[in-house]
Amino acid sequence: MSAKLIVEVTSEVSPSTVALAAAARQTGGKLVCILPEPKLDKSQKAIDDSGLSDMVEFKTGDPAEALRNYENIDFSLVDCKSNDYERLLKKLDVNPKRSVVVANNLLEGDKGLKGHVKGVGNKTKVRSLKHPIGEGMEITMIGRSNDFGRREKAKSGSYCIRPERKGGIVKKTDKSRWIFQVDEKSGEEHIFRMPRSQ
Repeated sequence: MSAKLIVEVTSEVSPSTVALAAAARQTGGKLVCILPEPKLDKSQKAIDDSGLSDMVEFKTGDPAEALRNYENIDFSLVDCKSNDYERLLKKLDVNPKRSVVVANNLLEGDKGLKGHVKGVGNKTKVRSLKHPIGEGMEITMIGRSNDFGRREKAKSGSYCIRPERKGGIVKKTDKSRWIFQVDEKSGEEHIFRMPRSQ
């Protein structure tokens, strides 16, 4: 989705931080990593070791206060281990045209966004899905439904996201396609991005 502003609220740098920094490099954007406590030495070293230090901006302190400085966030990942995660989710100022919010580590019974997003008008489509990944994860997609494409089941049993057709023509600028596979035993969804062959 070519996210330019990626924000992660977490207690410490994790593999997801490195993955988001790599995504920021791919899209030409930046990752803002908000840490509640000043653990910058360890966090900065982990990012430096990955070679992605130019992609990450660290902020420390109260995450709710730090979030006030960022508007039109394209992609956000919020670690919901803290007690005030609901307040953090409400402070996110997302891009109303197209954005994704991931609430990670939602324990069973905890509430995520459930489609309620700050600054999003009634005409904007908001979809939230809760997944049993890790401690629990809710993914909220904001934007027109054709911005994210539609899922079609392939003969192999995988799902592929295809762009919505406009006037019978599929956008020709798509450089990749998304493949979804569901593990029959665990129910886990595996999502792969595959380049289109030229």
